Amino acid sequence: MNVADSEMIEGILQSKNYSSINSIDKADIIFVNTCAIREHAEEKVHSRLGVFSRIKRNNPEVIIGVLGCMAQHLKDDILDSKPYVDIILGPDSYRKLPALLERKIEDKKNIVDTKLSRYEVYDNFFPSRKEGINAWISIMRGCDKFCTFCIVPFTRGRERSRSVNSIVNEVKKAVNEGFIEITLLGQNVNSYKYENHSFDYLLKEIAEISGVERLRYTSPHPEDMTDDVLYVMAHYDNICNAVHFPLQAGSSRILNRMNRTYTKNHFIERAHRIREILPSCGLTTDIIVGFPGETNSDFEETIDVMNKIKFDSAFTFKYSPRLGTKAHEYSDQISEMDKQERLEKVIKLQKEHTLIRNKEIIGNNERVLVEKNSKRSINQWAGRTDSNKWVIFDKENANIKDIVDVLITDAKGISLHGYLVKKKEAA
Repeated sequence: MNVADSEMIEGILQSKNYSSINSIDKADIIFVNTCAIREHAEEKVHSRLGVFSRIKRNNPEVIIGVLGCMAQHLKDDILDSKPYVDIILGPDSYRKLPALLERKIEDKKNIVDTKLSRYEVYDNFFPSRKEGINAWISIMRGCDKFCTFCIVPFTRGRERSRSVNSIVNEVKKAVNEGFIEITLLGQNVNSYKYENHSFDYLLKEIAEISGVERLRYTSPHPEDMTDDVLYVMAHYDNICNAVHFPLQAGSSRILNRMNRTYTKNHFIERAHRIREILPSCGLTTDIIVGFPGETNSDFEETIDVMNKIKFDSAFTFKYSPRLGTKAHEYSDQISEMDKQERLEKVIKLQKEHTLIRNKEIIGNNERVLVEKNSKRSINQWAGRTDSNKWVIFDKENANIKDIVDVLITDAKGISLHGYLVKKKEAA
């Protein structure tokens, strides 16, 4: 989402004749767009602002701004400890940037605007995207779930959706600019609701746009994953056969404590339903270990879900307390040693499951979108199947942005390996 927001901010500024520059030391304005979801992200921003302070000392006229979730979450701390920061804007205030820049140039006073909006979705602002393959398109902002470990509802506000027309227009613009894969973004993307239209309707509308070769979305919420969405995915070949399906924890007791609004059994039922309607679907997840109060028995329930579903891959984390969230106040925090031990078990098991899933594909012809050079060799491409698995193969006659047939011959770690299937020439 930060990538999408940064592209939109650049688009807003370019519409007022501002232009980007490659050398930070020669810039008149420096913005850092921030995320407050994890503490590590905040630490990186503080470090980056230290660099900006040295630039400010050498050039007092440069304008330095902190934008986004961290600005919303830590504005008082920034004002107290970093007086060289000129502009602090929350994620619902980007529209005001050009006017605020003019005001800052005139009166030299610090500008702070972190008020959250119930309505701002940045309709009719088109992002400035660099040339590429995949266009990230935000279809909604904010979140209404209030998971007890998450700061997002407090930094990005309540949930609101963009109009279908504005999203369709942005997709068409992205296609005209040469992007062939579209990824729809939302904190809980499948809770999209505009007037009487839900997420399955939006997927259908975008899938039917000429030039959309591949369509992805992230991340859905298990509570809102409906059969209607899955049937639309099954109907359109250009909607990728992949779902990121965040588990977080396997214990219903811990899920309730997280305010995830589903149970272990509901999650398992929905995961099996995804694979029933979408055979060979790439099913990935998020897992948090060491949430406050998580017993060994609770943790084993997470292991049980992993064994029952065998995710294709997983993003795994140790619980990290976030100031301002309900879970931060729990007294039964888990020790770092226990969290690390549980994390290592989850990572080890997931590697086994990933290899199992990948080996099932050996011998298949897979449609692969060529995306970049392989890190292994300049003579090889790396691309993704529609189930979101990375494949390494020799370049031969393929080019970036091509969608090619690759025969999968091996699975190593998280990557598949294969070779291009040559098309038979017409007689």
